[in-house]
Amino acid sequence: MEFCIQLAPYMPDKSYSGHQVFKDVLEQAIAADSAGFESVSITEHHLMNILMMPAPLQFATQIAAHTKRVRIITSVAVLPLHDMRTYAGEVVCADIFTNGRLMLGVGRGAFAYEIERLGVSMDQTQARFNESLEVLQALLSEEEVSWDGEYYQFDPLTIMPRPLTPGGPRMMMAVLNPEGIYHCTRRGFHIQTTPLAGNHQLLLDQVAGFNRAKNEMGSSGSSLTLSLSRIGLPCSSEAQISKRLISAERYYSRFDNVFTGPGILDNGMIRELPCKQTREQLADSLLIGTSSEIVDKLGVYQTLGIDRFILSVNFGLAQNEVLDGIQQFAEEVAPHFTKIQNAALHTAQ
Repeated sequence: MEFCIQLAPYMPDKSYSGHQVFKDVLEQAIAADSAGFESVSITEHHLMNILMMPAPLQFATQIAAHTKRVRIITSVAVLPLHDMRTYAGEVVCADIFTNGRLMLGVGRGAFAYEIERLGVSMDQTQARFNESLEVLQALLSEEEVSWDGEYYQFDPLTIMPRPLTPGGPRMMMAVLNPEGIYHCTRRGFHIQTTPLAGNHQLLLDQVAGFNRAKNEMGSSGSSLTLSLSRIGLPCSSEAQISKRLISAERYYSRFDNVFTGPGILDNGMIRELPCKQTREQLADSLLIGTSSEIVDKLGVYQTLGIDRFILSVNFGLAQNEVLDGIQQFAEEVAPHFTKIQNAALHTAQ
């Protein structure tokens, strides 16, 4: 099982500027690279203070300029918000500027607040995503592409420059529904998923959908991977666990607001509403605990066959706590599951 650090910028308070937030997450990317993590992932969200990254491809190139080897994953690019005729060229440039380290994770979008304020009806996102993905794949793999669909109609054109590798960077699909995971895997996509509410049966069903597709594909699906994303960070004391669970609870009081709730924001700041999970449920489902407790939880995921675990570390903690937690994870947790280089953390020059 490989490990990834999710860079999901979070601004609990506007007094902590966006400039500083982005400086922090870049420093986290450098720390992950130095500590031997396989990858980092970058969210795409607009108009709000959680998962706050409106320009993931630009940030990918910045990460590549400050790191040596870590893979850079968009997790995920929201295709219905982009015009594929220009976005395809941006993907090609990001792939070139990252020297081929880019993996393009894509999805339909999850927050009605941002989707609809950017001019897309939430009930159209699936259809728009499906056509956008087809257009993007065609533009990256073929020259002189024309299109006559529901959302795209254009005469023949060729994206320039051409991709670094034929067909563009590897692609990952963000899917929660087990049957959707099955069909996306059958189409040849790497998969990222998460049981957001901590529902273990849902996780079992998600993994089963992926495995069923791979088994049916035989050797053609052998290289496909399943990634799982969860919030967490190792702790050194019960007091630290309690403090971090409170931070996670406040984070989810905002996340739930825009994911399944009413979507109430005040000048870009998501209003805190009652969290839908109790603190005990969060403690059970998230990876906030001692290193040994996290090893036990990850052992379940490894047994299920998860290929990449994506650890989301930005849920309201101070930067020094996040950096210390990344290093602690690399030293005390990851070696139980994979060969990982334990190097000292360093900061951007």
